[in-house]
Amino acid sequence: MENTLFADIFKVIQLDPEGKKFDKASRIEAQSEQLDMYMQLDVNTDIYPMHAGEKFAMSLASTLDLDGTPDTGYYTQAGRKSLADKFEYVMHGKIYKIAEEGSGPNVKGVIYASYGGLLMMLSGDPANTAKLDLDQRVFLLIRKV
Repeated sequence: MENTLFADIFKVIQLDPEGKKFDKASRIEAQSEQLDMYMQLDVNTDIYPMHAGEKFAMSLASTLDLDGTPDTGYYTQAGRKSLADKFEYVMHGKIYKIAEEGSGPNVKGVIYASYGGLLMMLSGDPANTAKLDLDQRVFLLIRKV
């Protein structure tokens, strides 16, 4: 799918590693199965509960349109099928920081995104995040597997 910027299966390692700070949101730590990526993600667990040991599919996409039509910034529930129909939890946000950690063969690309204050940090091989750009608007889509 051309509008998919990143996709993998993750396993939740733990919830709230620094302690529970909010009533309706938790920070999950997760490790991907195929691409060896590490992620910290804030999730509204009041509406989408997650637990340690659970596996979920996560995708980052530039648009929800199945034909790849670029996102206009407006969402209409016009009854059309969309990428969101294949997932259970969807957030829209913006990549606000891209960094590299380490050096030489151990360098890791780190992507930071904000989804209305719920944050994501995705870290791993820079080749896996090459399609992601600073200030890019992205949809995060999750479904449990």
